[in-house]
Amino acid sequence: MNKVDYDRALYYTHRSEWDNLLILMVRTKDDLLSKRIEHFLHAYHYSKDYTVVERNLYTLLRYIEHANFTYSVEQPLEETFAEM
Repeated sequence: MNKVDYDRALYYTHRSEWDNLLILMVRTKDDLLSKRIEHFLHAYHYSKDYTVVERNLYTLLRYIEHANFTYSVEQPLEETFAEM
């Protein structure tokens, strides 16, 4: 998986750039990230109940946080400094 996808998802969500988030949904190799984005965008565009939108947004944000943490823990220290 690519850590940049999680950073982009967080950025696009924060900036309300739904078109870019949709493109990321299609291009990412992380199936769970893609599914979370899909559920959030569907709720955002079609749901009249704000609690559904809010629940899907928080689910997406929790997954991004979890994936970012997991990626940083699994990545060896040498690779972390090599990227700088």
